[in-house]
Amino acid sequence: METKNGFEKRAEMIRRKIINTTLEMLKTWEPKRMRVADIAKEAGVSQVTIYNYFGSKEKLIDQTFRSYLDMTIERFERFMDRPRSVRDFIHFSMEMEREQYSAFRPEQIKTLMIDDQEMFGYVQERYAGTVLPLMIKLVEDGKASGEISPKVSVNAVLAYMNMYIRSSSELLELAQKQEDLNAFLDELTHLFFYGLCGREE
Repeated sequence: METKNGFEKRAEMIRRKIINTTLEMLKTWEPKRMRVADIAKEAGVSQVTIYNYFGSKEKLIDQTFRSYLDMTIERFERFMDRPRSVRDFIHFSMEMEREQYSAFRPEQIKTLMIDDQEMFGYVQERYAGTVLPLMIKLVEDGKASGEISPKVSVNAVLAYMNMYIRSSSELLELAQKQEDLNAFLDELTHLFFYGLCGREE
C-alpha cells in the first residue's frame, strides 16, 4: 500500500508534469485555443486528472505562469547569491530575456502576465518582495566598488535599469537580425554603461 508520503510525491510529480507540458505547449499555442483535452493528451493523463488537480484550464494556465515566474526569480536569486558585477547582471538579464523571447512572443507575455490583473498583482508582489531588494543591493554594491558613478542615486540607476530591461524584447529582436549577435549585445552593454560618448575619464 502506498504511504501518504509516497502518494504526495507521486501527486506532485503528476502535477509538475502537467504544468511543464502546459508551459511547453504555450510556446506554440494560443491560450484561448488550448483545450484540456489537448493538454491531457500531451501530458499522458486523463482530462479528469487535470480537473482534479487544477479545477479548470484557466486555473492551470495561471498556475503554470506562476510556476514559470517563481522559477525565473529563483534563478535570479541564485545569480545574486554569488560574486557578480553590474556588468555581469546586464549580461545575465539580456540572456534571460533572450531565452524568454525565444520561448514566448512579447504579446503572449503581455496577455498572460500583464493584462490579467490577478497575475499582474502577483508579478508586482514578487518584484517588490524579492527582486527589488536584490536590485537595490546590486546598485549599492556597484556604487561602493566604483562601478557605478557616485553622481547618480540608487533610484536613478534603478529607473535606468528598468527602462533598459523593459526595452530588451525590442533590442533582442534587433539583435537577432544582426550578422554577429553577440557583438551587437556587447555594444548594447557598452552603451548601457558609457552612453554614446565613451567612458567618462
